[in-house]
Amino acid sequence: MVGKKSGKALRDEGLERTDNNMELSSWPQIPAINQKNYYTDYLKRDDQNLAFRLQNEEARTRMTKKAKDHDRAMAMAKPETAEGEGEADGDANMEDAEETPAEMAGSKVIVIHIGSQNLRIGLASDALPKTVPMVIARKAATSESEDYAEPKPKRFKAEDDSELEPEKAFGSEWSSQFNRMSAELKVHMRQNKRRMLPNSKEMVVNYNRRTVPEIISEHNDPMRVEWTELSNPPPEYVVGQPALRIPDASKPRYKLYWPIQNGWCNEKDYESKRMLFLDISLILEDAIQNQLGLTSKKDWTQYSCVFVIPDLYDKAYVTQVLEMLMREFAFSRVCFIQESLAATFGAGFTSACVVDIGAQKTSICCVEEGMCVENSRVNLKFGGQDMTEAFIKMMLHDHFPYADINLRRRHDFLLAEELKKNICTMNEASVSPQVFDFHLRVAGQDTRKYSFKAFDEVHLAPMGVFEPSIFDNENKIDGRRTLIGRSADIYDGQPNDPTSAAQSEILTAIAPPLAKINGESPSAADVQATPSRPQHPTAISKLQELEGTPRSSVAGTPAVAASSQTSRPPAVEERDDIIPIYALDNAILTSIAHAARSDEKKMRDFIGGIMVVGGGSLTAGFHLFLEERLQALRPGFAKEIMIGTPPRDLDPQVVVWKGASIFGKLDATNDSWIGRLEYDRLGPRLMAYKFPVTTRSALRYNLQRLRLNRARQDVQV
Repeated sequence: MVGKKSGKALRDEGLERTDNNMELSSWPQIPAINQKNYYTDYLKRDDQNLAFRLQNEEARTRMTKKAKDHDRAMAMAKPETAEGEGEADGDANMEDAEETPAEMAGSKVIVIHIGSQNLRIGLASDALPKTVPMVIARKAATSESEDYAEPKPKRFKAEDDSELEPEKAFGSEWSSQFNRMSAELKVHMRQNKRRMLPNSKEMVVNYNRRTVPEIISEHNDPMRVEWTELSNPPPEYVVGQPALRIPDASKPRYKLYWPIQNGWCNEKDYESKRMLFLDISLILEDAIQNQLGLTSKKDWTQYSCVFVIPDLYDKAYVTQVLEMLMREFAFSRVCFIQESLAATFGAGFTSACVVDIGAQKTSICCVEEGMCVENSRVNLKFGGQDMTEAFIKMMLHDHFPYADINLRRRHDFLLAEELKKNICTMNEASVSPQVFDFHLRVAGQDTRKYSFKAFDEVHLAPMGVFEPSIFDNENKIDGRRTLIGRSADIYDGQPNDPTSAAQSEILTAIAPPLAKINGESPSAADVQATPSRPQHPTAISKLQELEGTPRSSVAGTPAVAASSQTSRPPAVEERDDIIPIYALDNAILTSIAHAARSDEKKMRDFIGGIMVVGGGSLTAGFHLFLEERLQALRPGFAKEIMIGTPPRDLDPQVVVWKGASIFGKLDATNDSWIGRLEYDRLGPRLMAYKFPVTTRSALRYNLQRLRLNRARQDVQV
């Protein structure tokens, strides 16, 4: 064994150390991180994000300005001889100083609510918005009624291309369903001791068969329509109400485009995404200039904008709208608010189940203390226009005298909407053979006055929201995802659009079985489920357990009961090949069940605080009928179920806009504004910090202040 060598031996061999214990480099050496225990605060504090830093700077600036204004007001106050009078005047000056900015609050905020049929726009300081049809007419070779060979509603023809009898024109399946609904209504009315004539339907058909229109000359018609006169040269496009009043046979022809359909971007009628959003911007620009009086675009930089978006929104749509508002319109600030949250603001509620029935979509969402419960959001693709089309089909089935009606023609569409609004009802006491009349006004023709009889059609058409298979649901997803794809995460590429467990459960209940792969049926498993743990039960089954209703109870719905028997779990991802068509009452119960999360107290709070808004709910007796349907489905909660209406007799169509306008006035506690500087630097990434739009504590403070202001107004009145 060789021992340790001496220094002389190492020197002789040339192995002596000569570095004098100096380091190889003068740069400081960083020791390795202990992987078991280390910590960093990078991007974990609000002051490290630009959005929050700018927000804090703005708050400090506002506080400094308020203090300076207070000192200036105190210095300019007139001296008083009496100390008591001086204190009183000082208090009065303080109140005036606080009330002066409140009077001007919202005068520089534009509130925009886009719908499938109408656009509602106005300043936050306005009492009510301006309503403009969400449509644009462009020059084309043919009009929209000439583009389609078949009318709307679609009629079937015989093999020899001849016209069928009205009873057979819509197919045997639809006719049998209509007759079944009519028979069930008769049984229900007899159970409620309502008198009915046994031959009511025959009376209606016989009257409509022999009626003849009355011709009224134009100079004898006091309600004649003023059609849009085209200038010379004719404009490239016409926006809003004038577009609907362009004759179908105008020279040159104009074609109507509706950029938003069924609550989605209308990808079916557009060839490019650029043209779609160009039409949206043109409609908004025309409304701001003509309805709000802001004709100069240079003044728009002084205004802020509150934009209402759906509860289940597409991130790509919100991103494109934000780009349009900040770049093209050059607003100083922009913020977004969801429809259901805006509805609670407009009604002054902290918690509610909001049911918004629009023209072409119905959205349901539970709001709890100023936050939309994510898993309770439901979006259904039917609304008031589906009721209109169903009403016309039912009347045509019963020999409607104006058999040539075509909802693709502009004057017929406006006529049908007027008939539905004036005639349809959900009150069973009003269901009886009655005579109605209407005036058909066509450009270049004499007015024709028609008389007709209607029986149960006025009730069964709006009842289609509870049996949506009576609606025409064929083309509602045509073109979906052809122009605007899903928003995807920049890191893993997975879709990151907001999803909802309630919406997934509804889609799973109505979805056809998936195709087999290698002899096995793929199942969309719960994202949190493991092979050793059973799947979660459906929300309706949880509601039945809280209520004490057995699984085999007649209160359960057939569709959901069938899905629970097969133990089919909710889908993880939303499928674009399924049309979200589901009975309204069952959809409301599904939304509430997911919002309550098996909490009986929350269940009773939501089921007793259902608020119905939107133009589709204006049918007479709709709220009471919906309440009875829910009580029949859930008898255990019959005493708690209550359908509310917006307070102060506010129009249900403008509740969402009104709430957004109130939200736009809450400048002191609203932390969701997106400024120009931060948008230039961060772009759409700001939405990660600005969504959700508000905090619970801020909402409580805002709602308390709103109630106090309303109480003061009541005392003054």
